[in-house]
Amino acid sequence: MKIAFYGSSLLSSYWNGAATYYRGLLKALAGLGHDITFYEPDVLNRQAHRDIDPPDWCHVVVYPGTLSGLREAAAKAAEADVVIKASGVGFEDNALLDALLLAARGEALKIFWDVDAPATLAELAAAPEHPLRKSLPALDMICTYGGGAPVVEAYRALGARECLPVYNALDPDTHHPVPPDPRFEADLGFLGNRLPDREERVETFLLEPAARLPDRKFILGGSGWGNREMPANIRAIGHVPTGDHNTFNVTPMAVLNIARASMAETGFSPATRVFEAAGAGACLITDDWKGIEMFLEPDEEVLVARDGRDVCDLLAGLGHDRSRAIGRAAMQRVLRDHTYADRAENVDRAFRAYFKAKVNAA
Repeated sequence: MKIAFYGSSLLSSYWNGAATYYRGLLKALAGLGHDITFYEPDVLNRQAHRDIDPPDWCHVVVYPGTLSGLREAAAKAAEADVVIKASGVGFEDNALLDALLLAARGEALKIFWDVDAPATLAELAAAPEHPLRKSLPALDMICTYGGGAPVVEAYRALGARECLPVYNALDPDTHHPVPPDPRFEADLGFLGNRLPDREERVETFLLEPAARLPDRKFILGGSGWGNREMPANIRAIGHVPTGDHNTFNVTPMAVLNIARASMAETGFSPATRVFEAAGAGACLITDDWKGIEMFLEPDEEVLVARDGRDVCDLLAGLGHDRSRAIGRAAMQRVLRDHTYADRAENVDRAFRAYFKAKVNAA
């Protein structure tokens, strides 16, 4: 099938936490025979911070961040069997969705792919006239980054015909064990951009433990933290390109996952870094959220912290031998149960079934 995917960026992870998700899933779908074109706007300085060159498994179109550039890119949707608009593209998202629904052929599958469903649903609840609400009758399916039953039920209650959670996963060709790198030496590392609904949780799970443990070393990667006051034993290193994620994950004794507030409250929304870290064989400490056991077994494959004091206690009881054992167990689990190849097979079946039903009904 010919897929037109309109998202934030495939080529750059700069202020774009969905990049790894897009790459892993679309690469796996291409491996199943789909012809994919990814359309991304030239905005937010992402093209100056590319992590990868255009891949051979997907054609990438970078269009100008202007309304005329948007309209020209959206017109290409008429050539596709499946038209996908992701949330958080970063330029005139509502106008883009309207343009895609107008351009897509009648028999084409029209999909909204929500990479931050809890936040989107909160917006919809607060805005009865939200443009996405009005577009739901024209959409064949909602796909989400995660969220489980709560997100599915919420979208169906709003009138969505179908909602399919497609969780983050591992691309073992991209995230795998590598030798440690002195640049990232620390007792605990965290990789995440500074975002409003994450910062308070970063204070709780990273900054407070660092203040309590002045003899321990912490490393913080991600954009936006440069002017943030923090304890002296935290080394903030700025944006970490995806090519360095494996070494960032394997070098510290443990790495930390801190969910955004909305995703932690909803649960069932493991971030990309959960699978990146596990795939590299890293020992992961995650904040507590519903559904963790669907993906990794607490205490055996992942360590779970309810607050900053738990982080301190976990670090105190964690030696390198246990760290490596937890990392190995996590890697084995995700390789067995949570690869993008598995996710893509589920998506492929859903797309083909809904497309066939739609064509037959026409």
